[in-house]
Amino acid sequence: MAANAASTNPTVLVVDFGAQYGQLIARRVRDLGVYSEIVPCDMPAAEMAALKPVAIILSGGPASVYAEDAPTVDAGVFDLGVPVLGFCYGQQIMAKTLGGTVSHTDKGEYGPAPLTRTDAADGESALFADTPAEQTVWMSHRDAVSQVPEGFVITSRTDVCPVASMECASRKLYATQFHPEVRHTPYGDVMLKNFLFGICGLERTWTMDSIIEDSVAAIREQVGDSRVILGLSGGVDSSVVAALCAKAIGNQLTCVFVNHGLLRKNEPEEVEEVFTKQFDVDFVHVHAEDRYAQLLAGVTDPEAKRRIIGEQFWKEFFAVAEDLAEDGRPVKYLAQGTIYPDIIESGARKTGGKASTIKSHHNLIPFPDGVHFDLIEPLDHFFKDEVRALGTALGLPDHIVHRQPFPGPGLAIRIIGEVTPEKLEILKNADAIVREELDAYNEALFRQTGERAAELTRESAGGPEVERPVWQYFAVLPDVRSVGVMGDERTYQRPIILRAVESSDAMTADWAKLPYEVLARISSRIVAEVPGINRVAYDITSKPPATIEWE
Repeated sequence: MAANAASTNPTVLVVDFGAQYGQLIARRVRDLGVYSEIVPCDMPAAEMAALKPVAIILSGGPASVYAEDAPTVDAGVFDLGVPVLGFCYGQQIMAKTLGGTVSHTDKGEYGPAPLTRTDAADGESALFADTPAEQTVWMSHRDAVSQVPEGFVITSRTDVCPVASMECASRKLYATQFHPEVRHTPYGDVMLKNFLFGICGLERTWTMDSIIEDSVAAIREQVGDSRVILGLSGGVDSSVVAALCAKAIGNQLTCVFVNHGLLRKNEPEEVEEVFTKQFDVDFVHVHAEDRYAQLLAGVTDPEAKRRIIGEQFWKEFFAVAEDLAEDGRPVKYLAQGTIYPDIIESGARKTGGKASTIKSHHNLIPFPDGVHFDLIEPLDHFFKDEVRALGTALGLPDHIVHRQPFPGPGLAIRIIGEVTPEKLEILKNADAIVREELDAYNEALFRQTGERAAELTRESAGGPEVERPVWQYFAVLPDVRSVGVMGDERTYQRPIILRAVESSDAMTADWAKLPYEVLARISSRIVAEVPGINRVAYDITSKPPATIEWE
């Protein structure tokens, strides 16, 4: 695949030691207008150097540096000649690698902690510039640095941690035991800005305008005069790819919408309406409902369902490509809306590192025999909220940009167990009620929040962007039945699980604290209006430990 827009920007590498905050660090850096990318801690320094980083940040991690299988880092990282900043475990591994000492402490330090700065030998630490001498930081550790490496000085302490931060300014090596990347460290953003713009001398080049310009140029360079088909679902990711490709290559693009029969109620009609009436693109609607129904009959394993659906997608796209090639212009490329969380969750990081497979994504399943495309994936380094911002910058309508995420395998992974026509009908009807009620709730809350924000910023230009209060919501049909009473008669029917979460990038999520009256209205309507359902339950699990989807 050709270089994408991300690789043309100055890059800060975030070295991942398995921290719960790894993705958050990368996001914080991007929020400040600098491109960042996550790489595994076992990547050799030479491979990191080949990525031409302008700076490196070492993440925290759950392990002790003295654990038998503790993750380490190539010592050559500290000799690459670029600034390095370590957080928590990152500070400990920097100290241990460079000759310092990390010790077990009698008392751990978790949560907010009062910190006191101790200025470096040559004056104020550049990392702490414009922050107070006494401040609060977020700690999460048991082990701590007890002796700094040669050439380092201590720049802050807490009552529990004598080396809350350290630095060797001559080598541009900095580290903190606390977590500047979390919002609970009030001056954390200031420290990140000091590192990126003061110490590293970087500029804000990761902007939507520059991303669009670079992405369009990268697509044109990769495609040349070839023909491209786009796997279009109608969701925000594939829609943004469609807008980018249309801008880059115009009529060389054909958008292919594969209807597998697993979409939400009325969704196929809505997708066709949008992309035939509002977009000037070549649109092909493939009716594959019967083929998918046959392939999924009797299949209950969620990974098997994902694999079957993904492989058939490739076959459907390839069949369209062969039809288009009859005019003598073969289709070489397939464009799709793969985003960064897809790669991470699939254990398919393109950095070459190791990642646990949480769930397979349909667009990352290998091609079956006889099928091949060169892929165009211009969003594969983007988080979901960045994709939305990109869609807005490209001029996509709001109802597409803020459309809820919907998995490529569709309702097949919201039906636990075998997918049957009866279960599909039940889930489509229940899900339509959930979306209708929570769309209305979301819109009312959004208007209230937006009006309040407008009041607070009436005299300023623009004002804060107001997020939708509930980020994603849907119904799940589990493979169980429960006893109920309806009309004085015993029933033995299926329950519906309601899932509603708050998030911004899909990497983490918390369950939405919906009002009881909203939950009651959804439950009453589903039980009354959807035959076969006699119970509604609400999933109140965050991600992690759960995923947003059930399968």
